[in-house]
Amino acid sequence: MTDIMASDKAVVETVIVGNYVEMETEGKPKDVKTKLSKFFWHGGSAYDAWFSCASNQVAQVLLTLPYSFSQLGMLSGILFQLFYGLLGSWTAYLISVLYVEYRTRKEREKVDFRNHVIQWFEVLDGLLGKHWRNVGLAFNCTFLLFGSVIQLIACASNIYYINDNLDKRTWTYIFGACCATTVFIPSFHNYRIWSFLGLVMTTYTAWYLTIASLLHGQVEGVKHSGPAKLVLYFTGATNILYTFGGHAVTVEIMHAMWKPQKFKAIYLLATLYVLTLTLPSASAVYWAFGDLLLDHSNAFSLLPKSRFRDMAVILMLIHQFITFGFACTPLYFVWEKAIGMHECKSLCKRAAARLPVVVPIWFLAIIFPFFGPINSTVGSLLVSFTVYIIPALAHIFTFKSAAARENAVDRPPKFVGRWVGAYTINVFVVVWVFVVGFGFGGWASVTNFVRQIDTFGLFTKCYQCPPPLPPPPHLLNATAPPPFHHPSHHHSP
Repeated sequence: MTDIMASDKAVVETVIVGNYVEMETEGKPKDVKTKLSKFFWHGGSAYDAWFSCASNQVAQVLLTLPYSFSQLGMLSGILFQLFYGLLGSWTAYLISVLYVEYRTRKEREKVDFRNHVIQWFEVLDGLLGKHWRNVGLAFNCTFLLFGSVIQLIACASNIYYINDNLDKRTWTYIFGACCATTVFIPSFHNYRIWSFLGLVMTTYTAWYLTIASLLHGQVEGVKHSGPAKLVLYFTGATNILYTFGGHAVTVEIMHAMWKPQKFKAIYLLATLYVLTLTLPSASAVYWAFGDLLLDHSNAFSLLPKSRFRDMAVILMLIHQFITFGFACTPLYFVWEKAIGMHECKSLCKRAAARLPVVVPIWFLAIIFPFFGPINSTVGSLLVSFTVYIIPALAHIFTFKSAAARENAVDRPPKFVGRWVGAYTINVFVVVWVFVVGFGFGGWASVTNFVRQIDTFGLFTKCYQCPPPLPPPPHLLNATAPPPFHHPSHHHSP
């Protein structure tokens, strides 16, 4: 492991932060099993981080973005995606800067992180104190909890379009049990093959949605009336805020890297790729179906059944399992630390200790199965603070003194205007997201969410399922009395 030399500024610029994976494997024989394990399982490169960020960012939101476009209209939908993609990349960069700052300070104090995964709330604790830690922990854990809930709801919503013999609630029970197996994945090091496959799956699904919608053409009498209502407009906007707020696990992904300081531009590059998936698919589906999407928050529900759609559904199901693991793994770490099991070497003991985390997720997915509206609600109330407001404020307060700025491991780049530019952007992020994302978005999303509860009720068995088909006419006729016997009492079926 390269020692961290922090005595002068030139060395600080090129500091190697935590080359701990290489130290863990040093001296071990390179047999075939080790090589295979490293190839499929043990990732820590910049490429692994890019795949993790890109595959974690879209997931089931890909299926709800056309619904958001129907609320926002085409132009606003495209502009909000570009705007929030840029905003999300900036705050992911801030989180990476704060992580490197925290880790460098700790490693100068000879703190060893080989058996400990650094998390966002610990970064806040180390840099700004326990009050920041508590706020960060509360928002992050609640967001990741509901992020996991959303994956379960999405699994049930998707599988229903292949097999509707079971209602969505029953499918939620089944997939809750399947997703509980993520307790056996130790950390983000071990998502190498999964994050790669996840991105392949979302890429296929996005282009399936695009091509299938264009081939289907516009439905008869299609209308594109959005934006029609303020409530719907801001609900759609906060769903897009949620889409590009997938960096609540940035610190854990960075910690799994061999050289975390390489992370800076990774999230931006991942976002640019994600935009090549989200913009064409959401635009094409909205163009084809228009206002019909207002009552169909899952894009799969409007496309005709085909083997290509079934393939997309199956791939998204597998991807949602992966994303469930991404959202839940940080919660597993927090729980392990709370009960003193985090540094336990036994995988089975840690897996058993993690199981209680899955139970409330399972329960919440059954109570609130509102696919689509729940994304906007989580986006406005939780994502707005977790990955936009808190990182921007934390960066301002960490580097508010001249000494902190002078000794910073990572200074803002020249093209954003150094410290003054970074400070200005941070203030803009805080004000915009608080007013538009949390304020207007919170009002709209909660209003829409309450409307879903009033319409469908809690614990609803089959959210937005088509109504059951009426019995065949011959069965109705068999029970109806012959009209010529009782003409005065005839009732139409």
